[in-house]
Amino acid sequence: MRTRSFSAIASAILLATVSASAFGESDWPTHHGPQRTNLSPETGLLVQWPDGGPPLIWKAEQCGTGYSGVSIADGRIFTAGNLGRTEMVTAFDLEGRLLWRQPSGPAWEQASPGSRATPTYCDGAVFMVNPQGRLSAFDAATGRARWVVDLVERFDARWGVWGLSENLIVEDGKVYCMPGGTKGRVVALDAQTGETIWANAEIEHTAAYCSPTIITHRGVRQWISATQRSVVSLNPENGELLWTVPFVPRSPQNSLTPVYYKDHVFFAAGHASGGSLLRIADDSRSASVAWHRQDLDNCHSGSILLDGKLFGAACRLGGKQFYCVDFLTGENLQVDRTLGKVGLTSAEGMIYALGYQGTMSLLKVTERGFEIVSQFDLPRQPPNTYLAHPVVCGGRLYLRGDDSLWVFDIRAKQGE
Repeated sequence: MRTRSFSAIASAILLATVSASAFGESDWPTHHGPQRTNLSPETGLLVQWPDGGPPLIWKAEQCGTGYSGVSIADGRIFTAGNLGRTEMVTAFDLEGRLLWRQPSGPAWEQASPGSRATPTYCDGAVFMVNPQGRLSAFDAATGRARWVVDLVERFDARWGVWGLSENLIVEDGKVYCMPGGTKGRVVALDAQTGETIWANAEIEHTAAYCSPTIITHRGVRQWISATQRSVVSLNPENGELLWTVPFVPRSPQNSLTPVYYKDHVFFAAGHASGGSLLRIADDSRSASVAWHRQDLDNCHSGSILLDGKLFGAACRLGGKQFYCVDFLTGENLQVDRTLGKVGLTSAEGMIYALGYQGTMSLLKVTERGFEIVSQFDLPRQPPNTYLAHPVVCGGRLYLRGDDSLWVFDIRAKQGE
């Protein structure tokens, strides 16, 4: 695969005649997009890639090591990674030029070293939680720190073996966060000042690695995520606990963003912990297990819901599998054992799957499952280097792998 050095970005852009104005108003301001569905609204994309993959527009290096993806808003790209002993948040413009770089706290150097979260953009600010409990707000244009909160000091934050890994939700002037502490298991901070709006200490368990979603169920707004031992739902206005369901994984790899559809929520954890579909009661005061399958676990890949079908990658004992099941029944539609562990996103009825060793696949969704239509390889790295989920935004495919960011042109040309 052809690559380009960071110093050659400008000439590459000129040759490709690509400019920021060509990408319209589409943004991807946070992990899995503005609605946390991981479904891009992009259209006019290639349905099959040329041999060797789509054209590379530019490649940036020195993004820092770790597993942060990218968020994109206001003509800027935000990501994070460890540079030396410090975790750094970095901003590029759409042509790959470095705009600013600011520290977000000490580097995570323990189990699986590197960044965890993807920065969240909202209303001119970028928000980032450090694995060791430093939550920062930066000015998106300049990188200037607006405020910093020490979650350990304020809420007695507590986490598991891999540190705090939450991709924050910011909406309605609030930053939602799960410190997992005795003084605040889940909290809401003022997005302008960092002051505490509410803190729920009623939940029993500490923080997992899950990133939340906010949904509306029968008119009731709900923040849904997972602790180390349960799935929980809160009222995002005041932090009131709406319901909780036990979910005790065999392995503490409970990082999946919950998936909501037709009064139900799917959640899973890794390594034979399985996946459960929960039905939320009509009054939103309880939830119960509709079905559970031990082989439908999920480690780092994320899940995608398309046309009532649930897609995900299991890392179960006995072998990895990419699966497609009926969301409401759990019935198998298709299983593939060649893709391995993949991070996912979707656009225009296609699934983009990045393998944990660097194989990028394009899948067409079919009536009974999926079909692999194209593949290409990024540089081979050790297993689990490529855990950041792909992003499709502005006619481009963004792929993070350790210290590097690749940006590909996936727009269909006339006649393709």
